[in-house]
Amino acid sequence: MKAKYFLFTVYCFLFTVPFASCALKANREGVPGAVQDTVAAVGEDIAANRYEKIYREAADEWRRDSTPEQSTAVFETVAGKLGRVQSRALHTATEAQNSSAKLPGHSYVVSYQTKFERGEGMETFTLVQRNGRWLLAGYFVNSTALR
Repeated sequence: MKAKYFLFTVYCFLFTVPFASCALKANREGVPGAVQDTVAAVGEDIAANRYEKIYREAADEWRRDSTPEQSTAVFETVAGKLGRVQSRALHTATEAQNSSAKLPGHSYVVSYQTKFERGEGMETFTLVQRNGRWLLAGYFVNSTALR
């Protein structure tokens, strides 16, 4: 169990800290539709337990930092403890353009105040743009119900 919590912490650190110093805040209207569509598609895949599909379609950064089994374990832990997503409300959206960061190129970190079946938490999606497409590079849920 501690290993799963450790993975959550690692994902959070690896995929959100690099954006803290060079980011622009975006409002609801400032999040591009393609970014919103990617978050929605990943959310649908999570809800349908299509964890292998998420892993296959994720950015290289995701696959480099986790195995398919680790990736699945993260999603299963969230589903097991919190249940399905009931609603998401945009909390922050941070856009970055990096040339030498851990996530080079164009990226977004989008955080939601999320209501799950058995609790609430902050759900964060890190997306990178590769070849004109937005890909999942990180996923993190922070909730006291995960302890």
